[in-house]
Amino acid sequence: MLAIRDGLLDTLRLMRLKGPNQIQFWLIALAIGTASGLAALGFRLGIDALQRFVYGTEDTRHLMRHLGDLPWYWVVAIPVLGGLVVGVILNWFTPDGRVRSVADVIEGAALFDGRVEKRAGIASAFASLVTLSTGGSTGREGPVVHMAAVISSWVSIRIHATGLTSRDLLGCAVAAAVSASFNAPIAGALFALEVVLRHFAVHAFAPIVIASAAGTVINRLEFGGVPEFDLVSQGALAFYVELPAFLLMGFVCGIVAVLLMRAIFMADDFGTWVQEKTHLPPVLRPASAGLVLGLLALGFPHIIGVGYETTSAALTGKLVLREAVVFAVLKVVAVAITMAGRMGGGVFSPALMVGALTGLAFGVISTGVVPNFSGTPTLYALAGMGAVAAAVLGAPISTTLIVFELTGDWQTGLAVMVTVSISTALASKLVDRSFFLTQLERRGTHLAAGPQAYLLATFRVHQCLRAVDSARAASEEACRDLISQGIYVSKNATLEAAMPMFDKGNLTFIPVVTLHDDHPPQLHGAVFQIDALRLYNKALAATAAEEHS
Repeated sequence: MLAIRDGLLDTLRLMRLKGPNQIQFWLIALAIGTASGLAALGFRLGIDALQRFVYGTEDTRHLMRHLGDLPWYWVVAIPVLGGLVVGVILNWFTPDGRVRSVADVIEGAALFDGRVEKRAGIASAFASLVTLSTGGSTGREGPVVHMAAVISSWVSIRIHATGLTSRDLLGCAVAAAVSASFNAPIAGALFALEVVLRHFAVHAFAPIVIASAAGTVINRLEFGGVPEFDLVSQGALAFYVELPAFLLMGFVCGIVAVLLMRAIFMADDFGTWVQEKTHLPPVLRPASAGLVLGLLALGFPHIIGVGYETTSAALTGKLVLREAVVFAVLKVVAVAITMAGRMGGGVFSPALMVGALTGLAFGVISTGVVPNFSGTPTLYALAGMGAVAAAVLGAPISTTLIVFELTGDWQTGLAVMVTVSISTALASKLVDRSFFLTQLERRGTHLAAGPQAYLLATFRVHQCLRAVDSARAASEEACRDLISQGIYVSKNATLEAAMPMFDKGNLTFIPVVTLHDDHPPQLHGAVFQIDALRLYNKALAATAAEEHS
């Protein structure tokens, strides 16, 4: 036993010093996949347990029916109380009262060597768990993905992982979390590559698949291998006749996806405006949104929670046209209110629900026009579910596969693929490629345009500074002259701020200073354009090497 213990300790020391070799890395990927899968499973079971306790029901999959038996004041009070708890958690344990989700994981992969905030991430997971258990109208994939990223970040720090290794471990954690959440191993692996890492490098594929498989095993040990949704028989697809209808539905779903995303952003801006005008304490913002949700749920209980019951009803054709349209509109409103209240949760499950309702409505109309040459409306619901979700996530490949894995229906692939491709292409032109990248763009983080746009923001000016006492330093007199003209950058500024100044002023160098309130600027030296370009080109080459390795 002592020999085994010493061997493990020696291995850990070697990994900390030199990083893991390939076999060790795969074992770490398996461990992270298992841990992330367990975290995702625990999150899902936690929501179920808390929801049963709060609403007093044994079957949370039919929560909508149960709400009709509750007193009206309890339906309203539960989201308010949940919002109060969320407000306390976020304002105590995060610096800005904001829930961390998939966008922060993408940012961590691109800008922070595959690492995310741990304290804020854990707080966000608890806040989202409360939100989804007490009436919040979002999904569970956002907090689950970030929770998995916290696990991989912890491991990366412990083994002193480099940026490349740390990002791959992040991909492993995300893949396992998605797989464990939705029983979708193929889609989980591709989601990590397509959405989070944003490349399909060969070196990342094997460990991510291993982790994804581990997450799926965790899910199936608890829930079995059954699909998330049970479908009715779809019937034959009259391809040549129906193809124009699916192409048209792709445009409709793309527009619906854009409306969903813009509704969320507009509601968030409106919520911030109201908070500023009324001087509402940030801790009460989630509770205020919970009050609106509770009142809305009195008339339309389907907006409560993740919405799998309504999604299933759409996929099995149990809703009429009017219900499908009204429920889709109200779900968009409910998701926007939840997000505006900073209550937490993800957008994938709401996008699935809105897409299924949109597809069903379109299918009822389409099959009514040419009933003798078309399939069933539920086929359109399935395609619409994938089309809206793919456009929101900006992930046509993984979303197409996750729809198949959620439903177990692989026979209607052509219809889903056609609709998904059109909706994604349209929506990506009207937003910054996806909901997550648009979120980041609104914060001033420019990832949508690719590495050439965001890499400059990863370097501080002091990383290529020529100090005043350097042999190749700029003339102090020339630096002081530029400072007097207001041309300088802070020592902690990024190259993203410095590079436009070179072009605008046709400069070869820019003074680097520290500003003081009661003293002249302290000169540290200068950043030269040639040094900044050299650092930038080196980073571009490293990124290209990672993406093609």
